[in-house]
Amino acid sequence: MKIRIIRADGKSEMELLNSLKERSTAVDKQVTEVVSEIIENVKNKGDEAVMAYTKKFDGELPPYLEVPREEINNALTEADPEFVEALLNAMENITDFHSRQKQQGFLNPMANGVIVGQRVRGLKRVGLYVPGGTAAYPSSVLMNAVPAKIAGVEEIVMVTPPTKDGRANPDILVAAAICGVDRVFLLGGAQAVAALAYGTETVPKVDKIVGPGNIFVATAKKLLFGVVDIDMIAGPSEILVLADHTANPKFVAADLMSQAEHDRLASAILVTTDEALAQEAVKEIERQSASLSRREIIAESLENYGAVIICDSTDRAVELANIIAPEHLEVCMENPMEYLGKLDNAGSLFLGQYAPEPLGDYYAGPNHVLPTSGTARFFSPLSVDSFVKKMGYVYYTEDALRAAKDDIVTIAERERLTAHANSIRVRFEETGV
Repeated sequence: MKIRIIRADGKSEMELLNSLKERSTAVDKQVTEVVSEIIENVKNKGDEAVMAYTKKFDGELPPYLEVPREEINNALTEADPEFVEALLNAMENITDFHSRQKQQGFLNPMANGVIVGQRVRGLKRVGLYVPGGTAAYPSSVLMNAVPAKIAGVEEIVMVTPPTKDGRANPDILVAAAICGVDRVFLLGGAQAVAALAYGTETVPKVDKIVGPGNIFVATAKKLLFGVVDIDMIAGPSEILVLADHTANPKFVAADLMSQAEHDRLASAILVTTDEALAQEAVKEIERQSASLSRREIIAESLENYGAVIICDSTDRAVELANIIAPEHLEVCMENPMEYLGKLDNAGSLFLGQYAPEPLGDYYAGPNHVLPTSGTARFFSPLSVDSFVKKMGYVYYTEDALRAAKDDIVTIAERERLTAHANSIRVRFEETGV
């Protein structure tokens, strides 16, 4: 199991970072062409196109497009009680965290009779894409549906590909049931995204599409942004572990591999000030990976996009972490809370030896839908804010507008928008002012 070791010298580490950027900047023109055709067909032919693509890509048509409510309820009734309890406990933490994000509107009445304010409300209908088959993640249902519900979304419509037997993945249905997903449709791929964006005879049109998917799903979301809103364009998974001499190399190795197993394009990087830790962590990767089911994926990911970077100082290590802006950033340092104010660019921070990344994936409460590919410099994780829209409102009295009219006219005329100025003037010309 190979992973490169780099000594930070101002050049070597930057060459590595540039190579990582190439993972997500490459555009597959063939995929874009295929997805564009699918989108156009679904837009024009609706259910007919959706069913044709489902048969083409999934092998056979499911017995129904929309999963009956009875089947969703039965999935929950028949599920492993231990699994249900685990999901409910996780949902409790996710709900508690996201409930604190909820914003209230405001109304500000002023002495001159002017009223300004802002209304905050949930979107009417949101589409949730959930992968099915072997890559089925019920945790993603929780992470997307819970904040949507808290935001006040009126209806959550979930799409998920049918399994080989033409049914929905039962674990996905269990998560949908406990989260209160309103409707579930058996369709996947770009055709599912297009169906949600435009609506068909059976699938309702939504205002926003969220949830993970393969390159065809991601490309469809990107192409349809503007027709609908989307959560983000997600790239390959990433983890950066910031560690010093106090870190446990067993933990560090395990956490790096927890992300490397996601995808051959995943990036797992250790940035440390301690060379002994670096060497021990590499040994631990080799030892632990031998018993892991996705060893081959881990090996390819670490060889191509993994690295151990040894820095001369903690300041440089922190600087590198902020430059990389990883999806997940673990701080395995002495007094990890001290770094909370220094680390500005990460999707989510994991502080201390006992806050491994999988804790955030499943259980702790903060969302696991995170910005990737360095976009944590300017993007935020999925949140309650992702499912609301805000609308300002204004009420002015005649006297209040009279007091403001000269300023407004001055600005409008400066911008050469004479109709704007006229809209103000005409109100006072009519009253003889």
